[in-house]
Amino acid sequence: MKPHIARKRFGQHFLSDPLTIDAIVEAIAPQAGQSMVEIGPGLGAMTQPLVERLGGLTVIELDRDLAARLRLHGQLKVIESDVLRVDFSALKAGAADTTKKLRVVGNLPYNISTPILFHLLEFAVDIEDQHFMLQKEVVHRMVAAPDSADFGRLSVMLQWRYQMENVLAVGPENFTPPPRVDSAVVRMVPLAAPALANSSVLEPLVQTAFSQRRKLLRHTLGPYLEKQGFAGTFDLQRRAQEVSVNEFVSLAQALMRPTN
Repeated sequence: MKPHIARKRFGQHFLSDPLTIDAIVEAIAPQAGQSMVEIGPGLGAMTQPLVERLGGLTVIELDRDLAARLRLHGQLKVIESDVLRVDFSALKAGAADTTKKLRVVGNLPYNISTPILFHLLEFAVDIEDQHFMLQKEVVHRMVAAPDSADFGRLSVMLQWRYQMENVLAVGPENFTPPPRVDSAVVRMVPLAAPALANSSVLEPLVQTAFSQRRKLLRHTLGPYLEKQGFAGTFDLQRRAQEVSVNEFVSLAQALMRPTN
């Protein structure tokens, strides 16, 4: 089989350093019989050590040439698809043991990593944990604390639903071809009892708050809350990055309560 040439349109950078692969697999700690899904397995550098521990693995690969290669592996279930179209609840329902939640891993294409993270939010109730390789700056934003330069919409929208940890730094030299950015591995564990059942109210609220992050909230969030008929009190003499995740969640809860 001829060598695969990385395709820029798919954002392909294949993990190639054995020590780094071992470190990531150790962080994931796969156990036999668990239901695991790998997003973007590529040339299978992480796929093989995972499947050796698990006994079987579902992989999602958009590149049809790579998907064809992966189908030659007898222990893989290959889904040739854009991950943004995949129903992870259906994957859980179709697993050998439907009582077990999915574990999701992957070296995510950096050009669409944020849409993938938001897509997976919809299925958090069916997921045990997630381990992803991402651009280092994205991971910093995901785990950022309030009142820091990295704290923003992504921080709030993920932290209300997950406990997150930056577990491993990975340099460009560990990939073929090497990306122009540093990478990191993040662990994401869905909260067992999130304060909100879904993000339908929180998401537009947070998006509005961070739409002009340098301005005080009275210029952005103030008009939005007025339009929503909010009758409570909220300190709008701050910038969005100064508001904690819990405050945003509490405000979303207040907006969900009946006004009469």
